[in-house]
Amino acid sequence: MKPLADLPDWLAGGNVPRLIGALAVDGDAVRAVGGAVRNWLVGMPPGDVDLATTAEPGTVAARAARAGFKVVPTGIDHGTVTVVVEGTGYEVTTLREDIATDGRRAVVRFGRDWRADAARRDFTINAMSLSAEGELFDYFGGRDDLAEGRVRFIGDARARVREDRLRILRLFRFHATYARGEIDREALAACIAEREGLADLSRERLRAEIMKLVAAPRAGATCQAMADCGLLGRVLGGVTTAAALDRLAAVERALSIGPDPVQRLGLLAVLTREDALRLRERLALSNAEFRRLDGIGHGWRIDPAAGEAAAKRLLYAVGPRGFRDRVLVGFARSGAPPDNPAWRALVALPERWTAPHFPVSGEELQRRGLAPGPDIGAVLAEVRERWMAADFPAGRAAVGALVDAALAGFVTGKQQSERPPDREY
Repeated sequence: MKPLADLPDWLAGGNVPRLIGALAVDGDAVRAVGGAVRNWLVGMPPGDVDLATTAEPGTVAARAARAGFKVVPTGIDHGTVTVVVEGTGYEVTTLREDIATDGRRAVVRFGRDWRADAARRDFTINAMSLSAEGELFDYFGGRDDLAEGRVRFIGDARARVREDRLRILRLFRFHATYARGEIDREALAACIAEREGLADLSRERLRAEIMKLVAAPRAGATCQAMADCGLLGRVLGGVTTAAALDRLAAVERALSIGPDPVQRLGLLAVLTREDALRLRERLALSNAEFRRLDGIGHGWRIDPAAGEAAAKRLLYAVGPRGFRDRVLVGFARSGAPPDNPAWRALVALPERWTAPHFPVSGEELQRRGLAPGPDIGAVLAEVRERWMAADFPAGRAAVGALVDAALAGFVTGKQQSERPPDREY
């Protein structure tokens, strides 16, 4: 057994050993698999910790419940049960063997052979497993590939892609996360050869992979390679420039902010509202995601030289998140260096200025004699414009003067519109 000092933190103590202890009974084994193992080997945060086991799903559920853990049958028909321990969910999947594949989903049966289960996975670096004692099981050279910054399929690359065409996107996502240098030639050739199969994948699966890809550490160069071989356009329908992702990543590092997948997707593929509409359809985006991309399409052409007053008006109109989306995308597309003071001042504006509450209501206008109806909305809009132009004053006297001016202008305009035309003789 390895000493605890050699184990990853998440395996040395806490929830994971407790869960493994509850499941690894009566001759069944449990190991950590997937991203947590890869990330431990390269010194990255673990992310989600997934487990694999020889126990069948019903047995997993029963043992977890007996230990007092919450059980969610997220994919029990396919062998996966989610076990919640102290608020954290862990996917536990029974070892499987493929019976048939159609390029989208595999038909599987449960098994007990760890090597056979590893052999059905896509990449060598995704086929490793780690026991509770810290023993690494690596059947296909994944650890060496990970150390060399290589992402390659297990066995025949094209056969693996045919099993599930989503592996085309997974190749690029894994490359952007773990690889160095060029994309594996055999893997790339297989993905290009099977590109027609992308059209058969569900929009939800495409969305999940694209969001992970654009947030990966080397997304810029990888997306450019994907665009160069015609694969990115097949998924997104259009791309502005992948090089801008590298510029945004440099800005993020300079400002100590993490990657935002929706924002990065907007930078990569949205110039207009039509682009946002297209992505909503292709990737089954949520309404909130679409609104953010739509905002980028409408408003990324920001000029820092316009001044702080204009920036405040935008921040007031779209809120902090919408403002940052537009500013950071504009920053990256401008080509300005990450230390550009004008752009950095814009990025920081939501931290040093909070848009005030609009201090005028329809009730106040009625107290001043304006009749209820559409005129209320028209005057409120005019007051709001004057209030923003005056740099959002809060004092009662200043606000009252703006209301007076708006009402006077409204009354004058209405009188002129209602005056009968001059008669000609």
